[in-house]
Amino acid sequence: MNFIKKFFFNKIARDIKSIKIQGATNVAKAALKAYYMFPNNITKRVLMNLRPTEPMLTHVLNLADKKTEGEILNHFSEAQDKINEEVFKLIKNNSKIFTHCHSTNVIKALIYAKINGKNFEVYNTETRPLFQGRRTAEELTKAGIKVTNFVDSAAEIAIAKQGKNDKEYVNMVFLGADALLENAIINKIGSGMFSRIAYDNKVPVYIIADSWKFSSRDVKLEQRDFSEVWGTKKVHIRNPAFEAINAKFITEIISELGRMKYDNFLEKVYERED
Repeated sequence: MNFIKKFFFNKIARDIKSIKIQGATNVAKAALKAYYMFPNNITKRVLMNLRPTEPMLTHVLNLADKKTEGEILNHFSEAQDKINEEVFKLIKNNSKIFTHCHSTNVIKALIYAKINGKNFEVYNTETRPLFQGRRTAEELTKAGIKVTNFVDSAAEIAIAKQGKNDKEYVNMVFLGADALLENAIINKIGSGMFSRIAYDNKVPVYIIADSWKFSSRDVKLEQRDFSEVWGTKKVHIRNPAFEAINAKFITEIISELGRMKYDNFLEKVYERED
């Protein structure tokens, strides 16, 4: 029995490390499942070290000895329901929404809005080098949402499309988050650039994320293996997985705590933790 559990534990760990399991919420759920196979401090440290830029993973594993698995999973469900309601109120019919990478919170909120009658379309990026954006495009398309997919380097055209006579802007940018810090939001590489483009073109940027992604400490920005980008060893390659989004580029954050300015979100989080 222990051999079988160890096999599945190692598989989950590999899938988290390789980003086969995507999205901070999905990573946290998978890590929780693995932890309960071998609930001890060594297992906890191993799982926490798989993805150092994921505070939700750490938060959930620290709660695992205090709350039941059902209580923790129920938080995710209730948080998503509240996020869905806030996003639904924000989206107007015929909106064009830009997003990047693969965020469970964003995808579920968009699908909820579509199911409940909102008509809109999505522009999104491939998200190189692992193409998580293609997965986003496939999931949204399956739900009946019109999606236009762009290479990452075409983001300015996607956000502020240059027409023949004027500019055709998207109406808003929805980004997820891997970590919510005091002075910045951490998300997939490219998010900072896209947020600046939106800010410069007066397109509102909304961060859609569960508040359990908050960390009062800085997080390590993960550098991934060069081979994900290019298999050659003749050229030095850097492969940063995440970057910071300057808080001034963010219009509002949407979490289960509501829709609010980032400073107000931080106040709410600290009130909860006191």
